[in-house]
Amino acid sequence: MRGDPGGLLAPRSEAELLQRQRAGQLRVRLAVDFRQLVQQEGLDQAYDQTDVVVAGNAEFTDQASLHLSLGATDPPIRLRDPQLDGVVALAGGAGSDLVLPIAGTRTDGQRRGGAQVLAALLAGESVDLSAAGEVTPLQPRRELNTRLSLQQIGLGRLLLHRAIGENGLVALSSAEGLIRSPYGPLLGPWANALYTCAGADSIGLAMPGLSLLGPGSPVLVGGAIGWVVGSGSAHQPQPRRLASGHARSPGAVAAVSVDLQDLDPRWLRAAYFEGHGSALLVAIAAPIPLLNGTIARQAAATDEELEAPVLDISIPRRIKPSFGGVPYSALKAGQIQVDGRLIPAAPAHSPRLAAAMAAELVERLIAGRFPLRLPLQPLSQRPGLIALEA
Repeated sequence: MRGDPGGLLAPRSEAELLQRQRAGQLRVRLAVDFRQLVQQEGLDQAYDQTDVVVAGNAEFTDQASLHLSLGATDPPIRLRDPQLDGVVALAGGAGSDLVLPIAGTRTDGQRRGGAQVLAALLAGESVDLSAAGEVTPLQPRRELNTRLSLQQIGLGRLLLHRAIGENGLVALSSAEGLIRSPYGPLLGPWANALYTCAGADSIGLAMPGLSLLGPGSPVLVGGAIGWVVGSGSAHQPQPRRLASGHARSPGAVAAVSVDLQDLDPRWLRAAYFEGHGSALLVAIAAPIPLLNGTIARQAAATDEELEAPVLDISIPRRIKPSFGGVPYSALKAGQIQVDGRLIPAAPAHSPRLAAAMAAELVERLIAGRFPLRLPLQPLSQRPGLIALEA
């Protein structure tokens, strides 16, 4: 890579970038376009011509929940054992608040769960709401059976417990036959591989350590402005890293909250993984302000320089056999070499949806319709993945 080694380019301040955005002069590029500019003109010239890089993800997650605050009934009810479209929810507090796990499944075993309930609400449909009532002097109602639509939900939020991860993994199987994994079907032994991250185009590998994300950071999630609330599920801020600072395995994780009413169904997909349950495909994009040469150099890393760990998913243990890392350039080419074997590889995410969400964020940043701000504080350095020994 020609140009600045990472620390010689003149630093920029958040105030400087905000002033350019207000003046309609903010220079924003997709991560892929920034890398191409670096290859053509060098890092110093690319840095001079770019203020913000935008990266996007569109990955499946079952680590999410829908939080709903419903209005009072007449007579009032204290919800207990609620269900939405036959999917078990959790009652919270003394009123009509409930939490619906995205991975929850119907009690009758149908291939529907919390993700499908969310998709139905966003599509304008109504779903069944049923619950028992815990009788109190002020909340005497014993049961509730009604229909619920998005317009009847006064306050609803989608909490993505694992919204943005620093890197992904490559899943394969050494076992005979079909393995139904949470990433999709794996044929064994060694017949196919699925990878969960978009490599250099992803948020976590364009921004090592998720260094510019933290509580208060805005991100574009499902077409709406969401906010990072802190570290997410399985947060590992100190994974093994390349010399460039990029994670060699899943590392830091950010959790994101977004208003249900603002979500756009074009940017979300409900899915069902046989043997595992419901999951949600969510498109997310984040701005990466180029505050200095180090951030710019890391955002310019290519798929040839970045890697993902290869794991044998068929082993039902917490620590699974690893076959080292493979470059994202090989994954995107559709074939990797593992232990002397050539194995076809396919994405377990949506590159098209991620690219479209990133392009949408570029337009909003340039037009001043998306807030550009640094986090109130960085993500925690405390690991969030601590094994239960039992």
